[in-house]
Amino acid sequence: MITTILDQHAEEAAFLAGLRSYAVGAPHYDLAHLGDLDERIEAHLDGLRIAGLKGLHLLLEQLTPHAQGEVFAVAALALRLGNESALETLYQHLHANPEGEAFLVAALGWLEWHEVSKLIERDLSSTDAQRRRIALAAHALHGKDPGPALLSALGHGNARVLAAAARLAGTLRRRDLLQPLRQHRLHGDDEVRFWSNWASAQMGDQEALGNLRLFAERPGDLRQPALEVLLAWQLREASIAWLRGLMQSEAHRHMAIQAIGLLGDPQTIAWLIRQMHELPTARAAGEAFSLITGADLAELDLELSVYPDYDEGPTDDPSDANVALDADIDLPWPDPQLVEQWWQGQQHSLQPGTGYLLGQPFSERQCMAVLSSGTQRQRRAAASLLARYQPTSVLFATDAPARRQKRLLGC
Repeated sequence: MITTILDQHAEEAAFLAGLRSYAVGAPHYDLAHLGDLDERIEAHLDGLRIAGLKGLHLLLEQLTPHAQGEVFAVAALALRLGNESALETLYQHLHANPEGEAFLVAALGWLEWHEVSKLIERDLSSTDAQRRRIALAAHALHGKDPGPALLSALGHGNARVLAAAARLAGTLRRRDLLQPLRQHRLHGDDEVRFWSNWASAQMGDQEALGNLRLFAERPGDLRQPALEVLLAWQLREASIAWLRGLMQSEAHRHMAIQAIGLLGDPQTIAWLIRQMHELPTARAAGEAFSLITGADLAELDLELSVYPDYDEGPTDDPSDANVALDADIDLPWPDPQLVEQWWQGQQHSLQPGTGYLLGQPFSERQCMAVLSSGTQRQRRAAASLLARYQPTSVLFATDAPARRQKRLLGC
């Protein structure tokens, strides 16, 4: 009976940790939902912690080559139990299976600083490149400054260490490191080049924006963070000129819709409503419309009554190279006619040429309000914009544990 309960704790802890990696960027999760998920993970980890080594061994047995949430759970439990042997086993696993590395980083960020600082600070000077970049990434999630070690890391020979160092420098707004960051602006490695320009842009460096536009125009994981920084820091006139060209390109249409939502200008609403008539762009256009106006499509009953039979995700065909889930899968399907009717009655309240975030003009206060009550994607947009109003503050982490975010927001 006890073994069965422990098995359930182990399976649920791993599953929920994996779910959390999706939830932090999901369009239908908010801070309250994230808090509920964090509490469920905590409860299962607590059940395993009480069992001690037996609980930890159950998790270690789940470390298969494709383990993800299992990596998170092993790391969190091993650190709380102070089990160095289990941590060493985990690092050996990640050397052979580096795709699970992000889940170790997530666990180090999810735990409190006093639970992880000893390991992180020790690994900051490690000769092992993997341990060093994990330590840098964990510093970023906690918003902790490693001091001179960061400058040293910006001269490291390993590209992934260098990329992690650049990202940390931008997160901390380390203006004293602008020069070494600029030296990597045209680096041959994509991640180094991206995070060096991203970091410089977070400190107001307009020269970095041209390179970020190139990343925004390319499909991949770096597109969204590139867009968020670009639309927060780029001059409005430059953004409008850039987007005019992209709006005409079918290949860039979806990305242009996302960018228009971040731009926040109500004069683009008519174009967004036209995109709601097209299945590939309808849901993204609805999300951008909501980001600008604050209209909750479900709450206002502005959704289609019958959803279309449409899915851009992976198929059952084993020869199909597309294995990525549709990024819009959890978004509502807007009804263009109903949306247009609603907009006709509301458009007088929004001034064309002004940036809006959930129906209110851009401001530090509105960014903080959205961070408290918006969905995760809306909160990411608010955090990016907030960086402009707080140019010397550590960037707000919308993927941090809900309890830590609530402390920062005073809620």
